[in-house]
Amino acid sequence: MIQVINRALNILEYIAKNKDRACSLTEIAESMGLNLPTCANILKTLVDANYLEHLGRKKGYKLGPMVYQLTGDLSYNQNLLQVAKPEMEKLTEKLNESCILGIIRNQKRFILHTVNSDQDLQVRSKTERDIYETASGRMLLAFLPEKERVALISNIGLPRPEIWKGIKNTKQLEAAFQKIREERLVTTLSPSHIVGLAVPIEKNGMVVASLSVFLPESRYNRKGNVKPITEELINTGERVNKHLMEK
Repeated sequence: MIQVINRALNILEYIAKNKDRACSLTEIAESMGLNLPTCANILKTLVDANYLEHLGRKKGYKLGPMVYQLTGDLSYNQNLLQVAKPEMEKLTEKLNESCILGIIRNQKRFILHTVNSDQDLQVRSKTERDIYETASGRMLLAFLPEKERVALISNIGLPRPEIWKGIKNTKQLEAAFQKIREERLVTTLSPSHIVGLAVPIEKNGMVVASLSVFLPESRYNRKGNVKPITEELINTGERVNKHLMEK
């Protein structure tokens, strides 16, 4: 057991020394003096725990969000966080509803940052969620480059009926993604009556994150709430995008 821990730490140290690029399985195994299956198993464990990020077959591995969370190092998506945080705080202050900044990590929706409201009835979101289950996950999937989206869907399969109604095949799923790209807004209603809304966050013409607001259905449907919530979210997303362009 101690040998496995040492190997895992050595792998993390090696990738940290080369953090400006991705390291392949073969490269890591050769550097550590490990056979490929042993190295692959250790890497999978580190990926599952979010200490490493697997960029895809033949693309290699980089440090994951948990490494930066442990050290408090904001260099991970630093510009994005610096720009988004103040705007997210303003959004929550205006709406008094929680908002999150989400990205895709290890085939799931991963929360980079959360600003919670002070409502008596609050909705909490897990750091990692099924990518189909959330508004932000659907937004991020819709804007993935086609090859990456097809590969990811091939790995995780179609959404379960209880998560995304009306999606029975790949054609229907792609049609839903096309609609999301056209509208640039996703609204979801979960089986537990939680409404989620999401807009894309872009840099250099690519969607790099999704900004979301989520709240109980009962509060969302109160008279006069829907339009202000939607407009404030869209406007906040546009401001974040503008600031990112200036970085």
